[in-house]
Amino acid sequence: MLSENNNKTAIGVKSNNRTATGAKNNRTAIGAVFHPASSRETSVCQVETKASEVCERTQNRSYRTLSTDTKARSFLKSRIKGRTSRMSSKHKGHSSRMPEESSPKRSPQNIPYKDLPHIINADGQYLFCRYWKPAASPRALVFIAHGAGEHCGRYDDLAQKLTGLNLFVFAHDHVGHGQSEGDRMVVSDFHVFIRDSLQHIDLMKKEHPELPVLILGHSMGGAISILTASERPSEFSGMLLISPLVVASPEVATPIKMESYTSDPLVYHGGMKVSFVIQLMNAIARIERALPKLTLPILVLHGSSDKLCDIRGSYLLMDTVQSQDKTLKVYEEAYHALHKELPEVSTSVFTEILTWIGQKVSAAGETSHT
Repeated sequence: MLSENNNKTAIGVKSNNRTATGAKNNRTAIGAVFHPASSRETSVCQVETKASEVCERTQNRSYRTLSTDTKARSFLKSRIKGRTSRMSSKHKGHSSRMPEESSPKRSPQNIPYKDLPHIINADGQYLFCRYWKPAASPRALVFIAHGAGEHCGRYDDLAQKLTGLNLFVFAHDHVGHGQSEGDRMVVSDFHVFIRDSLQHIDLMKKEHPELPVLILGHSMGGAISILTASERPSEFSGMLLISPLVVASPEVATPIKMESYTSDPLVYHGGMKVSFVIQLMNAIARIERALPKLTLPILVLHGSSDKLCDIRGSYLLMDTVQSQDKTLKVYEEAYHALHKELPEVSTSVFTEILTWIGQKVSAAGETSHT
């Protein structure tokens, strides 16, 4: 939102209300004094005197007075204009000009945000969004929280499959990720991710207040999902976690080395920043306190050979949450990004997700009608 300042330079012209008095009609001519006082003041007074003399002599006073006053005014205006010109050139460096309209906000890829779907978070940062709307009326809302260093576009395959169940899927690139604003892989506090997620969810719930909401997160997005759900445990109909970050791992700061990641220009390819790792550690400490609050249905999918997010975190989650509906499926010898694994793994992962979410949405629909 841009504002424009109309701070136009006002030229200091002061009137001393000088009068030139005619012998008969005491008419008042134009008076003006420039500062600093100079011979220009005398010139103006002479014009005033001439104007009054002409007014005395003429028989057709109304016409001649108007004519002479007009000439006097023209003379004064030319004087003022000349002085203004000199003042402008003298103070050219200090002129008060209308500021040019600042350029529209652009993504890190230099695309104007006005051309991209986005929301603006509480800090005024633009977050790039994606929406996958089903052809038929949606049965539920599904929010996807992506992992560290990646972006929500990497979940397009999964989102497309979910729309086949008539689910309205939505996501955004976290601050400092993908096409969203912010220094790459920098966040002032991990809670910013949770706050932004709740803001986006609230916006969608406002448009579709009758629909149940589920949350899906991968890796760091799993940590975001856990903390988001723990803030409003009764507002979500289910949570699905793929290789969630729950406990610290020696490899947590190691970037993923996969062809699909390294060839993606929207994925962060630099090393993990110390400040970001500190925020991840803070999130893990918060998760430990948040897990006992969770009572919603939960599905956790994890690979036994995951080197980035220790599978022990998923076992801890299953032992700690208070939910009566919780499932952990372990994929033997599978790695971190199960949804991007070999076809025999990713196909099974998609099937598990679609089946589980379909059941929870149906259950939520039945509950809403009772």
